[in-house]
Amino acid sequence: QGQLVESGGGLVEAGGSLELHCAHSGSIYTINAMGWYRQARGKQRDFVASITKDNDTSHLDSVKGRFTMSWGNAKNTVILQMNNLQNDDTDSYYCFADQRVRAACQIRFWGQGTQVTVSS
Repeated sequence: QGQLVESGGGLVEAGGSLELHCAHSGSIYTINAMGWYRQARGKQRDFVASITKDNDTSHLDSVKGRFTMSWGNAKNTVILQMNNLQNDDTDSYYCFADQRVRAACQIRFWGQGTQVTVSS
């Protein structure tokens, strides 16, 4: 178990930048990966980016070169740097953490979401 706390969302003009932070606290188990999905009203929740404990990163094709995933300085924290934001990036962004409870059991935890709104 644990808690995911998200921050950094807000309103930004097209072409601007935001930095989303997510911190996973309260867990005594290994975190295998953390990342972000996003979901617009009436649409599916889509993968955005992730990073593993081995520092392997993955990004949605449409955000490659604009969004960058990285581990934060504090343990079990991640940063999603979002540059050159576009109207299509407007979504609720949800952080996840994959927690390895035991060898054969991994549980995905979700944050409550942070809103990113891009306007021009």
